[in-house]
Amino acid sequence: MKITFYGHASLGIEVGGKHIIVDPFITGNPQAAAIDINTLKADYILLTHAHGDHVLDVEAIANRTNAVIVSNAEITSYYAKQGLNAHPMNHGGSWNFDFGKVKYVNAIHSSSFPDGSYGGNPGGFVIEGEHKNIYIAGDTALTMDMKLIPLRTKLDLAILPIGNNFTMDVEDAIIASDFVECDKILGYHFDTFGYIEINKEESIRKFFDKGKDLMLLEIGESIEL
Repeated sequence: MKITFYGHASLGIEVGGKHIIVDPFITGNPQAAAIDINTLKADYILLTHAHGDHVLDVEAIANRTNAVIVSNAEITSYYAKQGLNAHPMNHGGSWNFDFGKVKYVNAIHSSSFPDGSYGGNPGGFVIEGEHKNIYIAGDTALTMDMKLIPLRTKLDLAILPIGNNFTMDVEDAIIASDFVECDKILGYHFDTFGYIEINKEESIRKFFDKGKDLMLLEIGESIEL
């Protein structure tokens, strides 16, 4: 499984020969100016919620690639009305896709489209690939529901927001990593704008002091599990 950071909360995932894009907000992020969305491959687009900083480039990518949009029922209905391919899910449900099993799990946040349309309840994703399992938390507060995840799935990586103000901060993310029983963390949703700027070195140290590995990738950088 290869995971690429496209800035903010946007990710590319290659698994099982398929290409997945998560929460594409690239063209609106000056920090991601080097990423050309017209070159990105996508068989699926996973959306945690409907805020503009997570869905900005969905239509452009989906129209070009014919990717299947996977999200809650309200979000997928919104895009299906535009003629795009979509697979609806809801909390606690899972589906076996051709790249692995996806479960839609709880997140505590808000969700509405930039045009004011209702975006349903926000969520995260647990992806079980053939060899590796990951948790993408989406935008969320720390929640006790995270403790449910390791009851079903042993994680190899947890992708957690750490920017504070709109989501968990670093300290809560450390607790979240305890809840999901995963000490290998990829941080995201930080430094895109003033409200969520962090001290990277201090954040890495705080995780390290708890015996955990916090990875903060540069935009365009990848890791392999």
